[in-house]
Parts: sequence; C-alpha cells; structure tokens
Amino acid sequence: MARTVVGRGVVTFVDETTAGERRTAWGLEIAEERLTVRELIRRRVFQEVAEYNARTPRRIEPETQTALAERAFAGNGFLVLVGDRQVIDPDEEIELTLGTEVLQDVQSPVGTRPEPTP
Repeated sequence: MARTVVGRGVVTFVDETTAGERRTAWGLEIAEERLTVRELIRRRVFQEVAEYNARTPRRIEPETQTALAERAFAGNGFLVLVGDRQVIDPDEEIELTLGTEVLQDVQSPVGTRPEPTP
C-alpha cells in the first residue's frame, strides 16, 4: 500500500506493507490546495515513470502509464482513500491540507508496469 501525507506543499508518498511497516518513497511538490484524484494519480505516475526511466535503458511513456492507471482506478484495480473515506470519482477534488493522508492501495507500483505490446 502507498500512503500519501501532505505537508507544506509537498506530498510524500509512503509505502506501507500489510504488516504496517512504512518506508518513505519520495516527495512531490504540489502548490495547489485542492486537486482532483485524476491529477494526483497523473502526477504520481509521471514521477514514478521519470524515476523508472532514469534507472533503465528501456523507456516507458508517462501518458501511456497514466492511461493504464486511470483504467485500473476505474476498474477498482486500486483504491484511493482520503482520510478514512474512499474516493471513487477521479474528477472529485480533494483538499490537500497539512496532515491530510491519501492512501493508494495498489497491487503493483503505479507507473512501473511495462507498456503492452501490440
């Protein structure tokens, strides 16, 4: 599971195991106080794709990975919880105030899946 903690304009994504073990993954600067779930997913995917592309000679496209993540979210491939409330509409705006926690319960890391071959 990945937990996002908001503080001082930075969204910090924290990986969390089912045993409750936590590890900070990385931070992402967000200037806005409100953001749609779709945009939060897009920004996370773009960041993860950039990190993936920096580690490997095989490049993947962030737009393709974002589309895959959006389809996965729409098909309940992962959950997004804001506080203790599940968000199901990707166009819902969430308030990113200091201390807000956004939990993304994912099966595999968003943005790191290989692109489908035609």
